[in-house]
Amino acid sequence: MIQKIEEKGRQLPTGVHYINSWINEEVTTCYQVMESDSEEKINEWIQHWNDLADFKVIPVITSAQAKERVDAI
Repeated sequence: MIQKIEEKGRQLPTGVHYINSWINEEVTTCYQVMESDSEEKINEWIQHWNDLADFKVIPVITSAQAKERVDAI
């Protein structure tokens, strides 16, 4: 994967922003935070990489957004 990034870059579609990534100590799992207003755009980005890795997309919100939701209950 690192070689592909060096050769082709992140291949981010318009509207998808790379935030950061963390890799476990065994270098077998990468947790990546991406930002987009569209799941379709995230899936488009995944298509560039799904030959090298399996993906699980988990939508998240900020702690401030979570607080707003809890306060609204």
